[in-house]
Amino acid sequence: MVREQRLDPEVEVLWEDFHAEVNVPSEQLRQWLLTRGSGEEAFGPDPDLNLPEPGRQILAVLRKRKVDLTPEDIEVMREAVERIRSLTAEKPRRGNADDEWRHSLLDLGHDVLVER
Repeated sequence: MVREQRLDPEVEVLWEDFHAEVNVPSEQLRQWLLTRGSGEEAFGPDPDLNLPEPGRQILAVLRKRKVDLTPEDIEVMREAVERIRSLTAEKPRRGNADDEWRHSLLDLGHDVLVER
């Protein structure tokens, strides 16, 4: 028998917002974080443990089902949405050509070059 778990409506909205803002697929985010954090050859047998924060936490949430979220996951999602929205609201003069700005967003799983 399958039980239907009801989530707080606020968590439901946050889940949708998180997946709208984090628009990079999990494997692509993982590869990006691997290259950002010292190069792929620098990682040991379980490279996910050495991924830079908060990307590692965001990646962990992307791999979960909504019903498996912990309070910590909900906080990660909330912070990711806030940080992405804050960064995109402060688009620099050079826009998408500003590598530092774009990379900061990619670290959070958001690619400004992906159309919504």
